[in-house]
Amino acid sequence: MARTDMRDWAKARRERTRHLIELGGLVQKAGLVELLRDDRATLLGAFLHLADQLHGVKDAGDDPHHLITRWRRRGLRTFDADREAPPSSLQAPKQDTPNGSFPDG
Repeated sequence: MARTDMRDWAKARRERTRHLIELGGLVQKAGLVELLRDDRATLLGAFLHLADQLHGVKDAGDDPHHLITRWRRRGLRTFDADREAPPSSLQAPKQDTPNGSFPDG
């Protein structure tokens, strides 16, 4: 019985690890790692702002349902474009900024 529990635990752990790696891949695919110079505090702040928007916090932005619809459409278009693109062009586009500064946003 203990062996089965250990296998179930290991399987769940592998699935969770794979899921987290895939989520990290989305951050990379969006170009955020390079754009923010791997500044994890800024990434977390941005993700928290997105969560505020989805929770409907005042002054956080648009209606959550509209945001989700827009973001989903854009994501699906990007996935579709990646499937149609040659393998060498699947990297996130580079953002050119003067003097290595962050782009205005």
